[in-house]
Amino acid sequence: MNKFLNNLERKIGKWAIPNLTMLMIGCYVIGYILQMISPQVFSYMTLEPAYILRGQLWRIVTWILIPPYQMGGDFLGGIFTVIMLFFYMSIGTSLERTWGTFRYNVYIFGGMLITFIACFLSYFIFSAVVGKPVLIGAFFSTYYLVMSMFLAFAATFPDARVYLYFILPIKVKWLGILYFVMMLYDCGSYIRFVLQGNLYYLVPIIAFVASLLNFFIFFFSTRDFKHYSPKEMKRRRDFQKSLDANRARFAQNVRSVREREGAVPVSRPNGKTARHRCVICGRTELTDPELEFRFCTKCEGNHEYCMDHLYTHKHIITDHAGRDPE
Repeated sequence: MNKFLNNLERKIGKWAIPNLTMLMIGCYVIGYILQMISPQVFSYMTLEPAYILRGQLWRIVTWILIPPYQMGGDFLGGIFTVIMLFFYMSIGTSLERTWGTFRYNVYIFGGMLITFIACFLSYFIFSAVVGKPVLIGAFFSTYYLVMSMFLAFAATFPDARVYLYFILPIKVKWLGILYFVMMLYDCGSYIRFVLQGNLYYLVPIIAFVASLLNFFIFFFSTRDFKHYSPKEMKRRRDFQKSLDANRARFAQNVRSVREREGAVPVSRPNGKTARHRCVICGRTELTDPELEFRFCTKCEGNHEYCMDHLYTHKHIITDHAGRDPE
């Protein structure tokens, strides 16, 4: 799948949306504002196939505006909502920075597409079983999309630490496992209802499986995804920084040697740089185009002279301590 993603990125990578997480958080903020204006507005925004097929096409888009968590009416509920939004913005930004904008776009929009397909498949199947349209849109929301993003963060940054309740430091991988176990427990509750004969509770199970399907497809089908792991990315960044520092140090050493030996190129206002300069008079091929320059074989170091001073200059010979003899 990596080869497919690489080819796809070369073709349409320029259309990837940067800072997609901030756009998602902005959609959730709009959803919270609409909720405060009219608490019943979400009933007209859900991904409900029964209503979409009747002409309410705006639901194809508006379900993305519904936040994954309902905002409480009290002050503490508002604070919790703000904290959660900042948390999901940080993990989404970290994923985009590590994976790259295009792959992060593929993961998010792939999750939306799988949720959309699973919703319509569930509608057609259960409507056929019941014999009438079934309303299932409430189970297919951005909650599972955010959940898959958190699982991706836990799998990509397993050793990252977060502070539970702002006090207890805990690694993200344990939170991911705990989160996954809690979702399995909820699915077990739904399965119990299904075994009692209420097939309607298969819908939230399908929504949960659809969100995990995006996670498993993306991670287990990219065999060399370790190339994009945080450790590998950090190693590559450190190597590039070390390489740049070594190049700068080498250039500085070369310049220091050339300055010490009097061979620094002379720049002119017209942008041209002199390649030859006489150590004695300072003339270059730019100031005297007909002038010839030679290196002295008796001088220690790279010392260049014009023909007027090549045979008349005092030879530069240093002692073992690196000083010019008196």
